[in-house]
Amino acid sequence: MGRMNLIPAPLGAQDTQAGSGFVVDAGTVVDAGPGTEGVARWLRQVLGDATGLPLDPGSGDDATGGTIRLRIDPEPASGARSDAGERVLGPEGYTLSAGSEGVRLRGGSAAGLFWGAQTLRQLLGPDAFRRAPLRPGARWTVPACAIEDSPRFSWRGMMLDVSRHFMPKDGVLRYLDLLAAHKLNVFHFHLTDDQGWRIEIKRYPRLTEVGAWRARTKWGHRASPLWDEKPHGGYYTQDDIREIVAYAAERHITVVPEIDVPGHSQAAIAAYPELGNADVIDTAALTVWDTWGVNPNVLAPAESSLRFYEGVLEEVLALFPSPFIHLGGDECPKEQWRKSAAAQAKIAELGLGDEDELQSWFIRHFDRWLAERGRRLVGWDEILEGGLAPGATVSSWRGYAGGVAAAEAGHDVVMCPEQQVYLNFREDGDEAEPMPIGWVRTLEDVYRFEPVPPQLSPEAAAHVLGTQANLWTEVTENQSRVDYQLFPRLAAFAEVAWSALPEPAARDFEEFSRRMTAHYARLDALGVQYRPPGGPLPAQRRPAPEGLTAADLGRPIEGPPPNV
Repeated sequence: MGRMNLIPAPLGAQDTQAGSGFVVDAGTVVDAGPGTEGVARWLRQVLGDATGLPLDPGSGDDATGGTIRLRIDPEPASGARSDAGERVLGPEGYTLSAGSEGVRLRGGSAAGLFWGAQTLRQLLGPDAFRRAPLRPGARWTVPACAIEDSPRFSWRGMMLDVSRHFMPKDGVLRYLDLLAAHKLNVFHFHLTDDQGWRIEIKRYPRLTEVGAWRARTKWGHRASPLWDEKPHGGYYTQDDIREIVAYAAERHITVVPEIDVPGHSQAAIAAYPELGNADVIDTAALTVWDTWGVNPNVLAPAESSLRFYEGVLEEVLALFPSPFIHLGGDECPKEQWRKSAAAQAKIAELGLGDEDELQSWFIRHFDRWLAERGRRLVGWDEILEGGLAPGATVSSWRGYAGGVAAAEAGHDVVMCPEQQVYLNFREDGDEAEPMPIGWVRTLEDVYRFEPVPPQLSPEAAAHVLGTQANLWTEVTENQSRVDYQLFPRLAAFAEVAWSALPEPAARDFEEFSRRMTAHYARLDALGVQYRPPGGPLPAQRRPAPEGLTAADLGRPIEGPPPNV
């Protein structure tokens, strides 16, 4: 890719060496064809901020300094040819050509055009990622090139947990820009958990009045002896959510909300004690949980719980247009159900075999409820236990096995195995790593991750919608820590999700590392506090207090992760 150093790598790129390329200057205009207005507006905004150039709307006839021409292909059928003989890419595909007269950018849809605009930004150099021009009169050149590109997967996601540690709205908007810069198109928004409820539900105000706040927080992994005694919390108003969703849509990102049931629900039970198993424990004594791990306090498997969460989801569906709604379904201990006379009576009433089938009944109810409203349920791979709901999509997190079983059974799958793409896991085994969690997953490890396991039949492999990197925030208490855990590994993940890479052992990590040298400069321009290749900076470390080690604050797991 010569002078281009693009990440993720495009399907095809040719450095044409046709002169010195295209110079973007004060006379350059943006010629926006039908349907490209949103992309043109974004492009003029970000490049105008970085360059100080007007980039006025216009056509080639209006230009004194060349044209950036934006068009949408009218027939985005992958592999076809237009009447002019040009390749027609799929909806998210694009072609970009640059020469002395200007830039021509074609997308299979507005989304494809937007990904092409992201490539154009990279071609202009790292200073194109800044919010104001550094040097008035600087020369902005797009190298002469021809690029043809389209993604491997339609689901290229990142999950951010804002329950364990809340991220204010502006931080979420910043991350949407970072996802877009890496051509990631799904933002999985983990909004509820034991440690906090983060979305306003007008029908149930105590979910945020009570459930959004905890009195203190475990500092480090749950086995750590330390506490942060400050209260912690926050939530997004419904108008905040509308803004986040609209901001994402402008960047062709789908926001998939997660409302976790029937486990991971102590914050909701603390707000509304009748949701819990009150015949087993004193649910009125529960508070929002202040530590980490798998919590035994789960929803009561009752009709009243179903009605409550139908009310929650009616408001969620009004806020999120996503076809997918994530309902968790993971890590739901069954001990309270085993002891609960009401839960046992429900098992008998429904003719179920055990508590796993009772959870399946709970999830199946919402699978039907969502389907009746034109939506699709997504859940973590525990929803396979007790029988998978007919329309459910599986987020395979405990390894590949759940995704393989679901795909072979004809269900759609998003591959996100913790052993490979849990980016809250540490990037290095050195003791300087802050609060080390899990297995070591280096930049190279992530680059060699393969979302489609080889044992899948071709028919089953077609059910792999894509892949997702996940970040749980128990020990990432602020934006700088989130940056450190995600980057640079999210750049490697983005290439896995987008690019047509060879099988893992054949991937050229050295060549990727050379392109990362240019990409680090882009991340610097964006203000990303990534983990440097040489290890954490002094301010990025979390030294253990006297008498403790880094391992006491974290939970490092030694050796390679299992391939399960």
